Amino acid sequence: MTNQEVKGEDYQVQYDPASSTVYFKGAISLGGPKDYAPIVKLLDDVAKLAPATLTLNVKELKFLNSSGISMLSKFVLGMRKKKSQLVVLGTKKMPWQVKSLKNLERLLPGLKLVVE
Repeated sequence: MTNQEVKGEDYQVQYDPASSTVYFKGAISLGGPKDYAPIVKLLDDVAKLAPATLTLNVKELKFLNSSGISMLSKFVLGMRKKKSQLVVLGTKKMPWQVKSLKNLERLLPGLKLVVE
């Protein structure tokens, strides 16, 4: 899999194969599941590669609406069946991340959450 990227007017989701990291940047406020399908496909394609550790870096994600949080939650739930260690990197500078990312730990007990 080569560098994969999903871009919108206000956001960018990019996979870096060298570090097995998916970077989320900007503000993602899409309609519903259909609008999030390209991002879901990117995440699913990355998960199929089954890296030892898969990192989701949302430090530069200023906003994610409820549909986006739902999409991320479903992906985390799906990771229960995978062997990869899932790491989520966030920042305390974005108030929504502290509360919303904490919920991901409940969905996947082995998830490593780092919010700095």
